[in-house]
Amino acid sequence: MNRQATAAHWRSRQAGYTLAEVIVALGVLGIIMVSLFGAFCSGLAIVQMERENLRATQILMQKMETVRLFTWSQVNNTNVYLPPAFSDWYNPNGTNTQSTGALYRGLVSADSPAGVPGAYKNNMRTITVTLFWTNYPHGQANSQIVRSRRMQTYVARYGMQNYVYK
Repeated sequence: MNRQATAAHWRSRQAGYTLAEVIVALGVLGIIMVSLFGAFCSGLAIVQMERENLRATQILMQKMETVRLFTWSQVNNTNVYLPPAFSDWYNPNGTNTQSTGALYRGLVSADSPAGVPGAYKNNMRTITVTLFWTNYPHGQANSQIVRSRRMQTYVARYGMQNYVYK
């Protein structure tokens, strides 16, 4: 009987954890939680940056698609049809208000292309749209990152417009 009592007592002592084991387990759990928090914060920042990049690409494509539909005289009249500067807002929660979110500022230029023979230089334009926006990491207004995207295309006098506008 004495042996059975000693064995039961020994098993009950082995069933619990020591204070050192509990502290080590809590330390490992704390490190894992901090790592997961950092990963989630980084992932959300990447999603926000990709939203802004996608919106910039949408704005650039919108400008280029309107250029495709212009006649040659409209392409050359850049102050009316292609204003040299424009701005656009983006906010995924309120895109109809046009007053919050990232502000995109764009520049449009229509120049004669370089490297084209002189006889054809007056019949061709290079349309360049450059877009800038400011990103404030962690909501801090004093640390800003200016980001930009640029898209370029060529327009010829006797190109696609000649077939569309007969």
